[in-house]
Amino acid sequence: MKQITVMEKYPVFTLEIVKENTTYRSVDEVLAFLKTKIDTHPICTYIGIFDHYGHTDALEVGEISDDIIDAKNIICCFGKVLTKPEVLAVRPRSIGVVEMSDCFVLSFMEAPNTDANAAMVKWVEGIAGK
Repeated sequence: MKQITVMEKYPVFTLEIVKENTTYRSVDEVLAFLKTKIDTHPICTYIGIFDHYGHTDALEVGEISDDIIDAKNIICCFGKVLTKPEVLAVRPRSIGVVEMSDCFVLSFMEAPNTDANAAMVKWVEGIAGK
């Protein structure tokens, strides 16, 4: 897993998993694995799935790179305290799963909660080798 800065300001964790290094064969299978992790976490709450590929493909002005086969986000929230209104600006969390011909690329923006980051890193890294 590596940490990068996207668009010169967003701290993002990303991991490319070669398909040969996992038993998962589709974005939906990867999302199902992540949902089980969310559902069994003591604080995290599942919110939903966003079909980013389908949304962009349906737009008249939508543009998708030719090497992207599928792209969805799983959305969840680790929020256990609500101490000020502005904290909502950094919630909920989203893990993006993109399928390419030979790999999956998973990414999520760094959370202000170190426990949330640690959980998401562990979940994403758990996809490799399965």
